[in-house]
Amino acid sequence: MQLNDILGVIIVYAYVAFLLVLTEKWLSKKDTMVSRKLLHIMVGNIAFLLPLFVTREIMAFVAAAPFIVLTYLISPFSPFRKVRDRLSKTGHGLGLVYYAIAWTVLAYVFFDHKEIIAMGILAMSYGDGFASILGIKYGTKTYKIFSDRKSYIGSISMFLFTILLLEIALLYYQVPTQLLTFPMLLVLAGVATLTEGLTPKGLDNLSVPFVVAVLYWYFQYYLGVM
Repeated sequence: MQLNDILGVIIVYAYVAFLLVLTEKWLSKKDTMVSRKLLHIMVGNIAFLLPLFVTREIMAFVAAAPFIVLTYLISPFSPFRKVRDRLSKTGHGLGLVYYAIAWTVLAYVFFDHKEIIAMGILAMSYGDGFASILGIKYGTKTYKIFSDRKSYIGSISMFLFTILLLEIALLYYQVPTQLLTFPMLLVLAGVATLTEGLTPKGLDNLSVPFVVAVLYWYFQYYLGVM
């Protein structure tokens, strides 16, 4: 493990611990659902810490994978009842577990293209997070696909925030853009929004980052149009 990897692991763990404490001690007193979604969103800032890592296995299996176990232990499905996090009892109980799984897989598969990992994480965190917050607050008109009810405001928010954060990811990772870059970002955001709308029971925390990452890879590195 190199020095940069050690620093990356320390910062990631410290940041997530800070968010958990902040959400539980302060934000949760105001609105449990909003607190959970804000945690969902803010964890996405890990996407900007990826350049710290220089070793694939460290990022995937030391920085990311342990959170699969941790988030399961604080979920409503935890075998340790006393340590269950009450924030996980709102919404989909395994959402944060899926979140950690997605980051682990993306970190290992796309380590050499960290902007792809970031785009998957940001679409999932900011896009899906703000879709839930704004959809719950302002989404009076809804639709239902499979077992989950979604709002039109939420889906529009998902689309717009996904475009914004994908563009920020490209800028942050200094990815050269082409004439077709923005149209392709529109396609990515549209597919991410459709995926979020079609995916039931919190599984969008898996489906959205994987779909965005694979589709971006296809556009950028296979077709060469971004």
